Amino acid sequence: MLRSMVADDLEGLLGIFGDAVVMAAFDESPFNREQVRRWLERNLDHQRKHGYGLFAVCLKDDGRLIGDCGLELMEVAGEQVAELGYDFRSDHWNQGYATEAACAVRDYAFTSLQLPRLVSLIRPGNPASARVAEKTGLEKIEHIQRHGRTYLRYRIENTTR
Repeated sequence: MLRSMVADDLEGLLGIFGDAVVMAAFDESPFNREQVRRWLERNLDHQRKHGYGLFAVCLKDDGRLIGDCGLELMEVAGEQVAELGYDFRSDHWNQGYATEAACAVRDYAFTSLQLPRLVSLIRPGNPASARVAEKTGLEKIEHIQRHGRTYLRYRIENTTR
Protein backbone atom coordinates (compact mmCIF):
# COMPACT_ATOMS: atom_id res chain seq x y z
CA MET A 1 0.00 0.00 0.00
CA LEU A 2 1.29 3.47 -0.92
CA ARG A 3 0.55 6.52 1.20
CA SER A 4 2.01 10.01 1.48
CA MET A 5 5.25 10.16 3.40
CA VAL A 6 5.06 12.12 6.68
CA ALA A 7 7.49 13.31 9.36
CA ASP A 8 6.38 10.44 11.65
CA ASP A 9 7.96 7.97 9.18
CA LEU A 10 11.41 8.60 10.67
CA GLU A 11 11.56 5.32 12.63
CA GLY A 12 10.45 3.22 9.67
CA LEU A 13 12.95 4.92 7.38
CA LEU A 14 15.73 4.33 9.90
CA GLY A 15 15.04 0.60 9.38
CA ILE A 16 15.92 1.11 5.71
CA PHE A 17 18.74 3.64 5.68
CA GLY A 18 20.30 2.43 8.93
CA ASP A 19 20.77 -1.04 7.40
CA ALA A 20 24.30 -1.75 6.15
CA VAL A 21 22.96 -4.23 3.56
CA VAL A 22 20.67 -1.59 2.02
CA MET A 23 23.31 1.12 2.07
CA ALA A 24 25.90 -1.11 0.39
CA ALA A 25 23.78 -0.76 -2.77
CA PHE A 26 24.54 2.97 -2.64
CA ASP A 27 28.19 2.44 -1.67
CA GLU A 28 27.42 4.35 1.54
CA SER A 29 27.66 3.73 5.26
CA PRO A 30 24.41 3.29 7.19
CA PHE A 31 22.71 6.57 8.12
CA ASN A 32 22.31 7.59 11.73
CA ARG A 33 19.05 9.09 13.06
CA GLU A 34 20.07 12.68 12.22
CA GLN A 35 21.03 11.76 8.64
CA VAL A 36 17.69 10.02 8.13
CA ARG A 37 15.88 13.02 9.64
CA ARG A 38 17.63 15.36 7.16
CA TRP A 39 16.89 12.96 4.26
CA LEU A 40 13.22 12.84 5.27
CA GLU A 41 12.96 16.63 5.64
CA ARG A 42 14.57 17.17 2.22
CA ASN A 43 12.02 14.82 0.67
CA LEU A 44 9.08 16.42 2.48
CA ASP A 45 10.32 19.85 1.29
CA HIS A 46 10.41 18.50 -2.28
CA GLN A 47 6.84 17.27 -1.90
CA ARG A 48 5.64 20.67 -0.65
CA LYS A 49 7.47 22.53 -3.41
CA HIS A 50 6.57 20.33 -6.40
CA GLY A 51 3.32 18.68 -5.33
CA TYR A 52 4.75 15.17 -5.60
CA GLY A 53 7.57 13.19 -4.06
CA LEU A 54 8.10 9.90 -2.30
CA PHE A 55 5.38 7.62 -0.99
CA ALA A 56 5.73 5.39 2.05
CA VAL A 57 5.26 1.73 1.10
CA CYS A 58 3.47 -0.06 3.91
CA LEU A 59 2.26 -3.61 4.48
CA LYS A 60 -1.51 -3.92 4.10
CA ASP A 61 -1.97 -6.21 7.10
CA ASP A 62 -0.30 -4.07 9.78
CA GLY A 63 0.59 -0.73 8.12
CA ARG A 64 4.31 -1.16 8.84
CA LEU A 65 6.60 0.92 6.61
CA ILE A 66 8.86 -1.35 4.56
CA GLY A 67 10.04 1.05 1.87
CA ASP A 68 9.66 4.21 -0.08
CA CYS A 69 8.96 4.77 -3.75
CA GLY A 70 8.32 7.93 -5.67
CA LEU A 71 9.52 10.81 -7.75
CA GLU A 72 12.17 13.47 -7.31
CA LEU A 73 12.62 16.31 -9.76
CA MET A 74 16.31 16.75 -10.54
CA GLU A 75 18.72 17.75 -13.26
CA VAL A 76 20.16 14.77 -15.11
CA ALA A 77 22.41 15.21 -18.14
CA GLY A 78 21.31 18.85 -18.49
CA GLU A 79 17.58 18.09 -18.34
CA GLN A 80 15.03 18.67 -15.56
CA VAL A 81 13.40 15.26 -15.16
CA ALA A 82 11.62 13.23 -12.49
CA GLU A 83 13.59 10.31 -11.15
CA LEU A 84 11.66 7.21 -10.16
CA GLY A 85 13.36 5.87 -7.05
CA TYR A 86 12.72 3.13 -4.52
CA ASP A 87 14.33 1.93 -1.30
CA PHE A 88 13.21 -1.11 0.72
CA ARG A 89 14.12 -2.89 3.93
CA SER A 90 16.48 -5.74 3.07
CA ASP A 91 14.22 -8.27 4.81
CA HIS A 92 11.52 -7.41 2.22
CA TRP A 93 13.67 -7.72 -0.90
CA ASN A 94 12.80 -10.20 -3.67
CA GLN A 95 9.09 -10.27 -2.80
CA GLY A 96 7.81 -8.03 -5.62
CA TYR A 97 7.09 -4.99 -3.46
CA ALA A 98 9.52 -2.67 -5.28
CA THR A 99 8.22 -3.61 -8.73
CA GLU A 100 4.59 -3.25 -7.67
CA ALA A 101 5.25 0.16 -6.10
CA ALA A 102 7.39 1.39 -9.01
CA CYS A 103 4.70 0.43 -11.55
CA ALA A 104 2.05 2.26 -9.50
CA VAL A 105 4.23 5.38 -9.27
CA ARG A 106 5.04 5.20 -13.00
CA ASP A 107 1.33 5.06 -13.81
CA TYR A 108 0.61 7.98 -11.45
CA ALA A 109 3.42 10.03 -13.01
CA PHE A 110 2.17 9.46 -16.55
CA THR A 111 -1.60 9.51 -16.00
CA SER A 112 -2.19 11.98 -13.16
CA LEU A 113 0.90 14.21 -13.40
CA GLN A 114 1.27 13.90 -17.20
CA LEU A 115 5.07 13.87 -16.91
CA PRO A 116 6.78 13.38 -20.29
CA ARG A 117 9.36 10.84 -19.10
CA LEU A 118 10.96 9.28 -16.05
CA VAL A 119 14.52 8.24 -15.34
CA SER A 120 16.10 6.00 -12.74
CA LEU A 121 19.71 6.32 -11.68
CA ILE A 122 21.14 3.04 -10.49
CA ARG A 123 24.60 2.34 -9.19
CA PRO A 124 26.55 -0.27 -11.17
CA GLY A 125 26.64 -3.50 -9.21
CA ASN A 126 22.99 -3.23 -8.10
CA PRO A 127 21.32 -5.79 -10.40
CA ALA A 128 18.20 -6.10 -8.22
CA SER A 129 17.41 -2.41 -8.64
CA ALA A 130 18.13 -2.65 -12.36
CA ARG A 131 15.66 -5.56 -12.64
CA VAL A 132 12.96 -3.47 -10.95
CA ALA A 133 13.59 -0.63 -13.42
CA GLU A 134 13.40 -3.02 -16.36
CA LYS A 135 10.22 -4.71 -15.08
CA THR A 136 8.72 -1.22 -14.77
CA GLY A 137 9.47 -0.60 -18.45
CA LEU A 138 12.57 1.57 -18.18
CA GLU A 139 15.44 0.91 -20.59
CA LYS A 140 19.13 1.36 -19.84
CA ILE A 141 20.45 4.12 -22.06
CA GLU A 142 23.86 5.15 -20.76
CA HIS A 143 26.39 5.51 -17.97
CA ILE A 144 26.54 9.00 -16.49
CA GLN A 145 28.59 10.80 -13.87
CA ARG A 146 26.69 12.67 -11.17
CA HIS A 147 28.25 14.20 -8.07
CA GLY A 148 31.46 12.29 -8.77
CA ARG A 149 29.75 8.89 -8.99
CA THR A 150 28.91 6.62 -11.90
CA TYR A 151 25.29 5.64 -12.48
CA LEU A 152 23.40 3.62 -15.04
CA ARG A 153 20.70 5.86 -16.45
CA TYR A 154 17.38 4.19 -17.26
CA ARG A 155 14.53 6.01 -19.03
CA ILE A 156 10.91 5.56 -20.04
CA GLU A 157 8.83 7.91 -22.17
CA ASN A 158 5.18 8.67 -21.50
CA THR A 159 3.26 7.22 -24.45
CA THR A 160 -0.16 8.13 -22.97
CA ARG A 161 0.18 11.84 -23.74
